[in-house]
Amino acid sequence: MTKNKHLEVIGILRSYFESHAIDKIDYPHDELLDTQASGLAHCHGMLYRMEQFIQQDRMGKTNRWLGFIQGVLWDQRRITLDELMSQNRPNQQTSPEIEEPGHDLGSEE
Repeated sequence: MTKNKHLEVIGILRSYFESHAIDKIDYPHDELLDTQASGLAHCHGMLYRMEQFIQQDRMGKTNRWLGFIQGVLWDQRRITLDELMSQNRPNQQTSPEIEEPGHDLGSEE
C-alpha cells in the first residue's frame, strides 16, 4: 500500500468511528480491556498517531497498527473480511466505506 492509500483507509476508518460516535482514548497499555467500547475508542485514537508514523516513514509500524484496528473491527463484528480486503486494494479497485455491522459494502443494494 502507498502512503496515500494508507491515509485513505485511515480516513475511511475515522469516518466510521465518528459516524458511530465512538470516542478517542489512549487505553492503558498495562491493563486488560474493560469493555468492547473501550477497545473501539482506543482504535479510533490510534488513527491519529498512524498519520504521524506515515509522515515519519514508519510504514512497518503503520501496517501493524492498521492490521490491529481492522482485526478488532472484524472481531467485534463491525466489518466483513471482504470489506477489509476491499479497503486495502489499490485505488483502481474501489474502497467502500464501512457501514453497519454485517452489511456487505460490495453489494449495490
